[in-house]
Amino acid sequence: MKIAGITAFVTGANGDIGQYYIEALRDLGAARIYAAARKTSALQDIVAGDRDRIIPIALDITDESSVKAAVKECQEVSLLVNNAGIGLRQGFISPQDLSAARGEMEVNYFGTLNMCRAFAPILKNNGGGAIVNMISILGRVNFPFNASYGASKAAAFLMTQGIRAELAAQNTLVVGVLPGTVDTPGSHDFPPPKVSPQAVAREALQGVIDGVEDVYPGEQAKEMEAQLRSEPKALEKAMGAMLSK
Repeated sequence: MKIAGITAFVTGANGDIGQYYIEALRDLGAARIYAAARKTSALQDIVAGDRDRIIPIALDITDESSVKAAVKECQEVSLLVNNAGIGLRQGFISPQDLSAARGEMEVNYFGTLNMCRAFAPILKNNGGGAIVNMISILGRVNFPFNASYGASKAAAFLMTQGIRAELAAQNTLVVGVLPGTVDTPGSHDFPPPKVSPQAVAREALQGVIDGVEDVYPGEQAKEMEAQLRSEPKALEKAMGAMLSK
């Protein structure tokens, strides 16, 4: 799929990775980019970079009425980038309640599903297009420091596979993006190697251009994906052992 000349829609556009999706889409020649966030005030600096092409949209992906309102405004979209997400660094047993786990699932799984369901008919009407779902390598192997986040991303990973199958007949490419640790303020306490958010956005969009269904940006994600194919149990044990260090 070509990026030049298309209309794209990016959720979580004000986030640590979202702003770089906007930048990469501009560099690749997207004709219009809808930048979505809960509050459009958070998008002022991003929109200022190119007011002719970047359109701010207020959106809560967990609110179906908000999603429907966004869809109504954006009928020409042919690329949906589901970047919005949260990670609350909680385990499964140690938290006092399930609020973090429920919140992560609500945004990372159900919110992303809301967007895919809402935009699938739009993409079909525009020739098929593509969906990019930001997942995480932690959706394939759990990291106990961020356990319930990983579970929500695992749900998103399987959802991406299922949506890919359902939308194949309408010629919609569905890309899952599974980076390792991304070099953002939120990962300050995590050890290297880290992949830059710019590289994540660029590799993801290159996946769209090349028709690659699963993208693993950065050295860490690529190495872990290889371990998952060759020594999955060893990787699981290594990730679990970090809890006791």
